[in-house]
Amino acid sequence: MAVRIRMMRLGRTNIAKYRVCAFDSRTKRDGEAVEILGSYDPHASDETKFKVDADRVVYWLSKGAKPSEKVAVLLKKAHISLPKK
Repeated sequence: MAVRIRMMRLGRTNIAKYRVCAFDSRTKRDGEAVEILGSYDPHASDETKFKVDADRVVYWLSKGAKPSEKVAVLLKKAHISLPKK
């Protein structure tokens, strides 16, 4: 099973919130997640904008999970190291 770390959209029209989750790569955007790793709220203040369980993200990355482009940028800003290519 190939795992991707990507976001699941929540909220309502024009007020989106996202969950950062580990998904099977064949699952649709809002499908069933393997594990919920954190949240991202683009409308919140800087301190509470991105919350993630760093230990679980590192675990999934060590197992070969690949983050989406946006999640990779957020993880880099949160100082969570990504594996070298």
